[in-house]
Amino acid sequence: MTLLKVENISYRLSNDKIILSDINLNVDTQDFITITGPSGGGKSTLLKIIASLVTPTVGKIYLEEQLQTDYLYTDYRKEVSYCFQQPTLFGETVGDNLRFPFEVRNLPFNQKAAVEKLKAVALPASYLDKKITELSGGEKQRVALIRNILFSPKLLLLDEVTTGLDEDSKKIVHQLIDQLQQTGVTIIQVTHDETEIYQAKKVLWIKGGKLAYEPSRG
Repeated sequence: MTLLKVENISYRLSNDKIILSDINLNVDTQDFITITGPSGGGKSTLLKIIASLVTPTVGKIYLEEQLQTDYLYTDYRKEVSYCFQQPTLFGETVGDNLRFPFEVRNLPFNQKAAVEKLKAVALPASYLDKKITELSGGEKQRVALIRNILFSPKLLLLDEVTTGLDEDSKKIVHQLIDQLQQTGVTIIQVTHDETEIYQAKKVLWIKGGKLAYEPSRG
């Protein structure tokens, strides 16, 4: 079943520089798609357009056959979750960040669920009270990721989330992503990581704003 349809998407800057040109893509439920290609090719821009963070110059996005622009912004973001390359945390503590998904849904904070997610990324329950200024880069990324999945989205967008992480943090993030995919979450990731590309089930290539299947690995 098609979850997401990207139809004739193009994006150009105000100076007429073309970032994306006539992108078409169908994403099925439970797909795990990896997008790679040279820096500046338009990969992150495509992910941000799918996430409704950037408005395309031309084209349409459909989620479950409904036009992206017909969704309330808050409703769409509950179904399509975007995780930034540089984790953006707010407030003072880890707990402040993990309460947020409950607050936007007008639900009481489920501390047990939050602690379970922390443990899933090898962080103890005591981290709920830990100041975000005391976290390492890898810990910040793990907190940002579990904030995005405390309520499982239908589509998870990962924008080079393992870039700059040490090997232990990468392994923990990979395990969590694999578990999510196995539970039915559809995933699109952008990466330059050669191991992630090699292990990917479906690879797409963006170069110069054009989308294509990756050339044969030979």
